Amino acid sequence: MLEDGLSYPTRGDWVGRIIIGGVLGLLSVFVIPIFAVFGYLVRVLERTVAGEEETPEFTDWGDLLAKGVVAVLIALAYSIVPVVAYGIVISVIAGIGSGVGGDVGAIIGVTGALLTLAFLPVLALIHYAVPAALTAYAARGEASAAFDVSILKPTLLGVDYLLAVLMPILISLGVFVVSVVLLVTVVGGVFIPFVQFYGQVAAFRMFGTAFADQSDHIEAESGDTGGDAAAAV
Repeated sequence: MLEDGLSYPTRGDWVGRIIIGGVLGLLSVFVIPIFAVFGYLVRVLERTVAGEEETPEFTDWGDLLAKGVVAVLIALAYSIVPVVAYGIVISVIAGIGSGVGGDVGAIIGVTGALLTLAFLPVLALIHYAVPAALTAYAARGEASAAFDVSILKPTLLGVDYLLAVLMPILISLGVFVVSVVLLVTVVGGVFIPFVQFYGQVAAFRMFGTAFADQSDHIEAESGDTGGDAAAAV
């Protein structure tokens, strides 16, 4: 999976794609280019889940932006809701602690502090769930699929997907090292968005592969079950 993911961005006329992706990254301060990048990553997921080996091109920009907007909204929904809920819980606990006072209030305050540290697992959960949600959206072509538990559960609990999430961490570390080296050269800092785009495409290729492998596994099991049932009849 890792080898396939790393080689995926360089298939076909890859130089032009990396240049476009990097330029969009440089222009991301204007927001709209962010949607284009997300739209492209959704296309990577679509093609991967469909079993296609060729890397998508930057074409049909209207469709690209539309898919990017939906993808960003899905990512925000998965990120904002847990963060807001977590913030409310912490605020309530802090309010109760200050209102009660004394030893009980101190204990409640310590509990709130510990829950604040527990925010790191919440961030990890968001990081784990968002790629699966985006892949479900890409595979089904419907935003509602990103929140369909029946689709997400097998993927989120699959070993392949766990590896697909862990491996991009290695890619991110590699991208970080390269970025630091480029920053040291000052002029090389201009190339950082291009390296980051390469890493994003490779990571999303692996997300799509894990989703497709899990889906094939489920279909195979369903087929075997159906065959056994037919044989029994």
